Amino acid sequence: MTIAHPFPGERPVTAEVVKEHNLNELEYQRIVAMLERTPTLTELGIFSALWSEHCSYKHSKPILKTFPTQGPQVLQGPGENAGVLGLPDGWAVAFKIESHNHPSAVEPYQGAATGVGGILRDVFTMGARPVAVLNSLRFGPLDSARNRYLFGGVVKGVGDYGNCVGIPTLGGEVTFAPGYSGNPLVNAMCVGLLRAEDLTLAQAHGVGNLLLTMGSSTGRDGIHGASFASEDLSEKSEARRPQVQVGDPFTEKLLLEATLELIERRLVVGIQDMGAAGLTSSSAEMAARGGVGVELDMDKVPTREAGMTPYEIMLSESQERMLIVAEPHRVEEIVAVCRKWELDAAVVGHVTDDGMFRIKAGGVTVAEIPGQRLVDDVPIYYPDAQESEKVVALRKAPAPAHKAAIEKDLVALLDNPSIASKRWVFEQYDSTVQANTLIGPGGDAGVLKVPGTDFGIAVTVDCNSRLLALDPYEGGKATVAEAARNIACTGALPLGITDCLNFGNPERPEVFFQFREACRGIADACRAFNTPVTGGNVSLYNESPTGAVDPTPTVGMVGLLEKLACRTPSHFAQSGDKVLLTGPTADRRLGGSAYWALVLEFVGGEQPTVDLDQELRLQKFLVAGAKAGLFRSAHDCASGGLLVAAAEAAIGGPYAVHGLGASLDLAALGGSDDAALLFSEGHGRVVLSVAPGNEAAVAALAKEHGVPVATIGTVGAVDGELAVKTAGGAYRWPVPALRTTYFNAIPRRMSHVAEDRAAV
Repeated sequence: MTIAHPFPGERPVTAEVVKEHNLNELEYQRIVAMLERTPTLTELGIFSALWSEHCSYKHSKPILKTFPTQGPQVLQGPGENAGVLGLPDGWAVAFKIESHNHPSAVEPYQGAATGVGGILRDVFTMGARPVAVLNSLRFGPLDSARNRYLFGGVVKGVGDYGNCVGIPTLGGEVTFAPGYSGNPLVNAMCVGLLRAEDLTLAQAHGVGNLLLTMGSSTGRDGIHGASFASEDLSEKSEARRPQVQVGDPFTEKLLLEATLELIERRLVVGIQDMGAAGLTSSSAEMAARGGVGVELDMDKVPTREAGMTPYEIMLSESQERMLIVAEPHRVEEIVAVCRKWELDAAVVGHVTDDGMFRIKAGGVTVAEIPGQRLVDDVPIYYPDAQESEKVVALRKAPAPAHKAAIEKDLVALLDNPSIASKRWVFEQYDSTVQANTLIGPGGDAGVLKVPGTDFGIAVTVDCNSRLLALDPYEGGKATVAEAARNIACTGALPLGITDCLNFGNPERPEVFFQFREACRGIADACRAFNTPVTGGNVSLYNESPTGAVDPTPTVGMVGLLEKLACRTPSHFAQSGDKVLLTGPTADRRLGGSAYWALVLEFVGGEQPTVDLDQELRLQKFLVAGAKAGLFRSAHDCASGGLLVAAAEAAIGGPYAVHGLGASLDLAALGGSDDAALLFSEGHGRVVLSVAPGNEAAVAALAKEHGVPVATIGTVGAVDGELAVKTAGGAYRWPVPALRTTYFNAIPRRMSHVAEDRAAV
């Protein structure tokens, strides 16, 4: 092994410098043993990035191995930039979700924008054209000026970037809770379509093949971004603002088109986005996957700032950059394609046969590390796991005394930003660009057509963090079940998931317990539904001085809609239609419900449990019913329970001119506790509307699938009333008033966002 030399002017590696790089003594000693010498600063930076939690998953890898990842529909599972599932007629769908939490906490606009840019690149490097973006956002309550500032900045960043690149936003979720005040969560998902034969992997092959950078030049922005994402947020985090990347969506669009052309013309051996840890991760990971070595020359990397050191170049996370592996005789063609799209490309290294990860600058070797060990020999930790006694006590705790006032309580729920319409958010996004959108944001799941075919895909993101905070195993099951219900409500068959696992500091036993149990619940649900996990992201250390965020393992799911004409919307469509409720109604526990959390300000109690077999039967019933053309609408009962689901179906879609009333008679369901009947979030339930005369066919199909069903009412007149009768009372709400409350809840709170930005 050649002895690596420090670059002139680099600081010597001392104990203090090691600590600055977030490496503990065990990790540092492993590095010294691997190199058989003290590392150079450049090498230390490389290890710091690749051995960060964000890149190495050193606390989570053993748990992730318990996920089901195989299935006949899986063309590419975990380990690549994105997962890929097969679709009919030689088509495939690539999809991935990732976090950009810490950058968004200190610079919300650029943090969110570059999060979108990064997830787009993960998908189009697979050879897929991005066709949809979704997002899952978590903030503290909007009565805080800072939370409003973060919320407004993130939404604008997501919208501006996606709109400029020309990718429709088809769905998402936004939740507000006190636990996210110090640490907002910004998760972005991208979905792309490709021909299966165009699937391209991020692997380096062929000794003597060349490495090229493509896209933007390298600057000093984003240095240490990966390690920043692997530590708790604190009062000092604002000083990390320079480590937040700066995005350029117009360059991203050019990069997208150039990448897809290179792949279509078979000009590349492999290609990868320079995301977290930039050139370091892309080159090292591609080499390790291919079982080869690489040598990079820092003097050849295009930079936009004078005097950049190898350390800075290797760790920069400047955006809109790709790394290509290509045969030497293809370089001229690659450069020509890049010029066509007004992009630069430069040869910066080559593939070697010695397995070393080697960096040169000024003719001197400044880093030389065994490549496979650099990626694979990171220490793996097995933290203690112990459930918090406080959580155990909360599950047993009774709710505060509250005299139910059903009519006022429904209005209070619809006025809460966590349940209210998110139209203020998604009207800042373009949801129809590319002209393939069939069902846009505001329903159970987004639906788009696959161009030139008669089939489509449904997409959604879901997570109920309240349920996970009380019982992470049941909450994990519930997260996958809700995502699958949302997909099936559109008429699509759930195919697979990607996940973004947002948790606090895994070194705390109560946090690692949440992580382990939530993953166990997700894994069990995915096995039951045959929806393998194709990849995703782990985001740990989501903590601030106020504590850890609630466990938030966000699930992004994709489903297949076999016939476009069979898609089912979420809202009532026709006066006179019959309203049916499918699924069990006996489990009326209110633990973890939005009703207790948002009206009583109490998160506790025993929550309903998830019957995975029942959920699977419901999915198959919904898909079969849609295929038979039996449903006018389908909307799952989730946050807020049956009454909120019925109200949302009556209120109508975000751009409907009017809502439709409904008359519901729930007396036959029995029970004396109307709050439990109307607001419990028991699983496996869907509110359907069907044309008069179709009830018998729906009932027969439900019986065939073992799904309980009951006719509970009739869709009423345009802008009529929502009238609900129970065994214990009768309640009425004018639908126009509900619409006003539901659609104005967030705009009313965000009306002074400009002043909030100035104040913050």
